Amino acid sequence: MYTKILVPLDGSKLSEQILPYAQLLADAFHVPVELLHVNDLDTITPFAPPLQGGDYLKVVSKRYLPLSLTVSCTVDLGKPAELIVERAAADRGALIAMATRGHSGMQRWLLGSVSNKVVRTATNPLLLVRPPQGTGPVWPLKLKTILVPLDGSGLAEKILPHVTALAETLELEVNLLRVHTIPAESYIVGDGLYVDVLSRETESIRKGVGDYLNGKIEELQAEGLDRVSSVAVEGDPAEEIIDLARKTHDSLIAMSTHGRSGMERWVLGSVAEKVIHHSTSPVLIIRPE
Repeated sequence: MYTKILVPLDGSKLSEQILPYAQLLADAFHVPVELLHVNDLDTITPFAPPLQGGDYLKVVSKRYLPLSLTVSCTVDLGKPAELIVERAAADRGALIAMATRGHSGMQRWLLGSVSNKVVRTATNPLLLVRPPQGTGPVWPLKLKTILVPLDGSGLAEKILPHVTALAETLELEVNLLRVHTIPAESYIVGDGLYVDVLSRETESIRKGVGDYLNGKIEELQAEGLDRVSSVAVEGDPAEEIIDLARKTHDSLIAMSTHGRSGMERWVLGSVAEKVIHHSTSPVLIIRPE
């Protein structure tokens, strides 16, 4: 599934909190790790050496990553987001793993804007972690469940091969989530009261959602996954995804970054960004072609 784990680091403890996830996946899939440090053209001082960070990456590798892993260190100069995307694009099987914030000294390049640009432009799969303030990497890492938001579209389902590979390799439970809404046309106002005049249509929508999820469960079980469940809820997609992840300890959210389908029409691009910004669970996203 993955050929290497590309890990951008900016020199901060916050950015280093991605390292346990990088180690976990590199061990599980038997792939190398590449640590990447970009000297930002916008922040480097005129008399500073243009390529700094090589010694830092070596120290990080020695301190946090086991000798059993194959680790390389790359230092570059340019626009961080652009270089991260370009470096990953050279290997379509590379997984970008990075913290969504973090800053050190003059670099400050993992703080929001860089990760947002990477999310919007990278064609490689991307694992994002929004770490708490003030700490470095934390071991041991526990992952028990993959939460998979689906909107019923083929684009959203592009994440499922990644889900299958991760669940099999890491022995994780899979929980499919379908967030839906009842069309406003199903309700009218009469004498100040909301009256459901299309209860059959409403029930049909709910049944369709349930049938869809059951079908996906059967497909995943046919591929060898025996621990697959589903949840169907009405509400705001991003809020419901974040809420379920908060209630599901040691969970990983896996989703596509866009897709729409019929009744729901919730665009996973905006939903994914909300989830990344507000969920404390790690988020694996892909941007289907």
